[in-house]
Formats: sequence, structure tokens, C-alpha cells
Amino acid sequence: MDNKLDIDIYDFDKTIFPYDSGTLFFIRSMIHYPWCLVLLPVISVAFLAMFAGLISFTQFKKICYIYIPFIPKERAVISFWNRYEKLIQPWFKENDRFAVVISASPDFLLEEIAKRKKFDALISTRHSKKTGIIVGENCRGEEKIRRLYEVFKKDEINVVDVYSDSLKHDKYIFSLANGKCFQIVKGERIEFNYSEVYSD
Repeated sequence: MDNKLDIDIYDFDKTIFPYDSGTLFFIRSMIHYPWCLVLLPVISVAFLAMFAGLISFTQFKKICYIYIPFIPKERAVISFWNRYEKLIQPWFKENDRFAVVISASPDFLLEEIAKRKKFDALISTRHSKKTGIIVGENCRGEEKIRRLYEVFKKDEINVVDVYSDSLKHDKYIFSLANGKCFQIVKGERIEFNYSEVYSD
């Protein structure tokens, strides 16, 4: 492990932040910019299509963000974090290791809180700055690993602890931990043994 950068990996939603930030931002946008409500029928149809297996979750998310060009995005993001910044878990970065946040939430939404809370690195779902539509793949599951190694060379980092609320979706990042794995349940960190949870 000599000469490697020790990092901790954190999921964002329901991990260091207690809610799904993208969903909360969507709801807040519908309230503050009610003209966006005209798009709800389209989004509802997309949800039903995803539920029926006709489109993927990523395709559904792309449709969800069609409201972004109709709001003052930068101002809305700042207002959002002015209200919700205080909800970031106090134990985030408490051990002072290099903190890498990897999230499926939008880059345009998380970049502001990353600056405020001094994330050492942020890896999130890429969105078009103009349209808000997802560019590339949703940063979820195995895609989190691929994106991590876009930013860091595999042999240059040592993943110490990993934090996430989702045992189902974040098996892949948990598998990298050389220190501890923590499932986050209602803000509480529950340590677990990877080999006891996953059969591989």
C-alpha cells in the first residue's frame, strides 16, 4: 500500500445526505416554478413505461430532467443548498482521509455542495449544462467503479472505508474496501463484513 493515496468512498443520497437529492430538487422545482407542472404527464408516462419494462431506469431519468431548461438552474441550486446544506451528516470526513463522493445524482446539483463541504473528489452523473439531460451512463452500480478509475489509476489508490445506504446497488464499491464497510441506516453507520453479506 506504500505510496498509494488512501481514500474513503461515500455514496451521497441517503448516506451523507438523508434524502434523494435529485427527487427533492425536482419536488422543490415543481413548487417554486409551477409552470413546470405541465411536464408531469410526460414524466408520469415515462415512469409507467419504466415500471412496465419498456424503458430503462437511465432512460426514465433522462426524461425526468426535461424540466431543467425551464428553471433558473444556478439560482435554484444555490437556494436548494442554502436550505439543505445543514443536513449533511456530521461524521462525513471525520477521519480526514481523502474523501471521494460517488453518486448517481446530477453533477449540476452536487457541484455546489461539493464546494461548500470540500469534497476532495466528486464523481456523479453527467448532465448537459444546457438541457439538463443525462450525458452517458447513470453513475450507478458498476458504473461507479468505471468512473472511479477514470479519475484515479487503480494502482495509485487504496480504498480504506466505504459508506452507502444501499447493499443492493453499491456491492461494487463495497468490494473495494480494504478497511471497513458501513451501511447507512437513518444516518447511523452500521459496520458489516463484506464476505458475510455478499456470496462472491
